[in-house]
Formats: sequence, C-alpha cells, structure tokens
Amino acid sequence: MSAVTGRDAARPQSPPARPQSPPARSWTVLELLRWTQGHFASRGIETARLDAECLLAAALGCDRLRLYLDFDKPVEASERGRFRELVRRRADERVPVALLTGRREFWSLPFEVTPDVLVPRPETETLVDWLLGRVPDREAELRILDLGTGSGAIAVALASELPKARVTATDASPAALAVAERNALANGVADRVAFLAGDAFAPVAGQRFDLVASNPPYVALRDEERLPPELRHEPRAALFAGPDGTDLLRRLAAEVGEHLVPGGLAAFEVGEEQASRVADWLRAAGLRDVGVVRDAGARPRVVAGRAEPRDRQTGGGPDGGTS
Repeated sequence: MSAVTGRDAARPQSPPARPQSPPARSWTVLELLRWTQGHFASRGIETARLDAECLLAAALGCDRLRLYLDFDKPVEASERGRFRELVRRRADERVPVALLTGRREFWSLPFEVTPDVLVPRPETETLVDWLLGRVPDREAELRILDLGTGSGAIAVALASELPKARVTATDASPAALAVAERNALANGVADRVAFLAGDAFAPVAGQRFDLVASNPPYVALRDEERLPPELRHEPRAALFAGPDGTDLLRRLAAEVGEHLVPGGLAAFEVGEEQASRVADWLRAAGLRDVGVVRDAGARPRVVAGRAEPRDRQTGGGPDGGTS
C-alpha cells in the first residue's frame, strides 16, 4: 500500500460509511394474532383467539375472514398503534370487545352498542326463537311489545322476521332508546318500531299486545362482587334488580296479563335460579301453559306463558310441559 504524501495528505478524508440500521420490526397479521391470543390467555380471558381476531379486524377496518386471507400481510405502524390500544383496554381494563369495537351481532344482524346499553348476548336469541316458533303466520299483523329494549336487539330481530308486525319498544333510559332507534334504522325496520321512554308498562298503559317480550335486569346485587370484571362497563340499571335480582321480574309477571290480548304470549329472560319462581308468578297472574325454555347450554333461560284464550282451549307448555 503506498504512503499518502503532499497534497493528498492535506486532503480531508471521507468518513467511513455508517452501517445501515436494521429495519423496524414488521409484524404480520398471523404474528399479531398469535401474540395477542397468548397475552389474553395469560390474563384469564377465555375467548382469547376470538377477541384477538375481532380487535385486529376493527383496527384494520376489515372483517375477520379478511384476516385469514391476509395472514402473511405486514401490519402498518399506524394500524399496530390502534390495535395496541384496543388490546391494552381489553387486557388491563377488561372492556368488552363489543364496547371496544362499537358493534355486536345478534340474530345475524349488526347492532351498534355503547356504554348506555347492555351488550346483546347469544342466550337472548332463545327468547326470540321461542316466540317466532309460536307464530303460525309470519305475515300476520301482530302487535308486539319489547320491555326494556336496550340496544333494540329483541325488537329489531322480531320486526325483521315478521314483516307486518308493529313493534313498540320501551326503555327507562333515553340514551338507550337513541341507540335502539339507530339500530332499527340501520336494519331497515324503523318504520315499524315505535320507541317510548318510561318504566315497565307505564308507556303503554291500557294497551294490549299479541306478544310481550322482555330481557329485564335480573342480576342479584348480592352477587355483584363475583361477577366478571367486564360487566363493570355495562349500565348497572340494565343488570341489577334488587338483592335477589327479581324486583322487576316480579312486577312484570304480575302486570303482563293486563297487556295481552286473549291467547297472547309473554316471554321473559331470567336467571338460571329464578325460573321456577317467575313461572309461579305468571301462573298466579292468570297465565296458562306456563313453562321454562332452556338455552343452547341447557340452562333455564326463558319463562313463557299464554293469556286465557277466548275459547278457553289450551295446548301444551312452551317446552312441551310445565316447569
């Protein structure tokens, strides 16, 4: 190697090339799902994989099916940021997925949900299914009442299946009614569902209906400390009903007969340990064919009965027998 001398020695030397920084970590859809599933599972979240998929789909603005088609697709930093915040709130604050995404499916229909309403549960579809199974003519011009409508899930589901029915949906919360009205509009049934503010049967005093349905608050206050932390994010008024959870159910059972046409049907969602008492209250109120309907998990979920028909002829109970 030759020595550097003269003018060459005075010439400033170029700095050595700086090594290139390694590229930032690039996460694919599948990697994010796997990591998040493990993270949720470690925090005791039972539906870890499903929750991870729902939140990532929300962050990416797509549906869950798209995730499976794009497993190897890198997720942009901005999208990862949105997803990270959703994951944090789900794991650390135990906010329900539906409240993080603002959406929940019920009866295969999309519903908006907010902290003002109870998140619709699959178990409540038992009530809708039972009522529809007792409607002999779905083109009939039925009058239906949904007490304590919340997000409007029951009212909208019934209206979607019964095209000539007129549904009245009540709730004591104006904020909940606003959500329910938007859901009726989004699902194309707003012209056949009327929303009224008020407690229990007060908004429909003197009116009678072919079908009365309700998923009222029925959680016992004495059980509050044992409930999943997710329920802290849902409205207390939609959950709790006195020490044993039956304060409102007792009232509704006593009054429902006055709001049914002859032969009209009433169905109430209940807690597992409340079914036999609610059935007794309905019988005491004069309803016939009272029985208990079980959900997909074989738990007592709905108590239903029928008003005295004009001809006084009755059939079997809603579950093939009485409770």
